[in-house]
Amino acid sequence: MSEQKGDSAMSVNYCVTCGAPMEKRTIDGVERRACTAEACGAVHWGNYSIGVGALVRRNGQILLVRRAQEPGKGNWTIPGGYIEQLEPIGETVVREVLEETGVQSSVVGIVALRDQPRSVHNVYIAFEMEYISGEPVPDGVEVDAAGFFSLEEQRTMKVAGFTEWLIDAALNKKSDGMRKDELQVAPGSANEFYRL
Repeated sequence: MSEQKGDSAMSVNYCVTCGAPMEKRTIDGVERRACTAEACGAVHWGNYSIGVGALVRRNGQILLVRRAQEPGKGNWTIPGGYIEQLEPIGETVVREVLEETGVQSSVVGIVALRDQPRSVHNVYIAFEMEYISGEPVPDGVEVDAAGFFSLEEQRTMKVAGFTEWLIDAALNKKSDGMRKDELQVAPGSANEFYRL
């Protein structure tokens, strides 16, 4: 990674662990920011965000929400959001659907992934969800409309291009996707494992 103008990884000036100044240091052949305090040694590995999206189907229709905020204000998308630091990703996607729409759902598996390298490197994981209960009601903050829509109805709506791709990936998948492995690989841990 070469330092680029405006590269947020290179703009970290103080250690978030101990508050000491950070310096440029080459670690494993990559230029990074590292703490100057000998007792600390923290390394800033970069800025990352992990987003999730939920493909919830009911009676041949897909749950969509209309974004009330930028980016993408006015576009129809699948419900979703970002994981919290200590939250298992399966809980995140269930929570986001419930918060944005009031719909109860559960994880079936992972059907798609988008990798978006940029100053805050974003990974977006799309989940196939099972509808459990509830009628869609928008939260009035992040989304101003919500409902289940057929593909035909979606043709007349302002559906975001990425959402169209995700729906196609879910409806035309070539396998069952990645499913949660219920076997505890590391008993007592909070880890979640998904496999084909």
